[in-house]
Amino acid sequence: MTDTVFELRRYTLRPGAREALIAVFDTHLVETQEAVGMSVLCQFRDPAAPDQFVWFRGFADQTARTRALPAFYGGPVWAEHGPAANETMLEWHDVLMLKPAAALGSGFATSGRERLPPGTADLEDGHPYLVAIHHLAPDTADDKASLAADVIADALRATGGNIVASLISDRSENGFARLPVREGECVVVTLIRPAVPQAIPALEAALREIAVGTGRAPDIARLIPTARSLLR
Repeated sequence: MTDTVFELRRYTLRPGAREALIAVFDTHLVETQEAVGMSVLCQFRDPAAPDQFVWFRGFADQTARTRALPAFYGGPVWAEHGPAANETMLEWHDVLMLKPAAALGSGFATSGRERLPPGTADLEDGHPYLVAIHHLAPDTADDKASLAADVIADALRATGGNIVASLISDRSENGFARLPVREGECVVVTLIRPAVPQAIPALEAALREIAVGTGRAPDIARLIPTARSLLR
């Protein structure tokens, strides 16, 4: 089933704790989340922010999200491994709840991808990704946000970027209050796989020049997948 609800989760970690979190996450918290109805899509290091961990997960719909989250966070796997994960974190509530910008083709395409097994070593120079968050006025209607997402995607494709996901805010009620999400915002989130790493500076420049939203500069990060990221 195609996912229609996504979370972009960005954690600020205790200094030097990122590798400990990745070890717990990639070993114990991937297949176990998927077993209760989530999709763990990709997880990343941010080389420019050594105390950040960034990941995306998906759900079939809001009903599936409301069912899957308590099943996992109230279950035995989180009871066993959650304390070690939480010990690495300073902030864990920077979370955007998102949905595809268009009805077809703007979510994550992961069918046919194979996840590497636990214990796989990271590549020293994995293929980079870019994630960009463009901020729109909080009351922007979904159709206007989707148009902004199209403008961003078109500009990036013309600059050598492959669009992995084009997403906008899902302002549905959060069905699992134990895990807060950022509310009162409207954003466009674009995940890009540069055709070649050399295209990154031009893509970053294009992202900054796109005239959508409130005039606030977009948040842009260069990301490197962990070894067990489904997208890599």
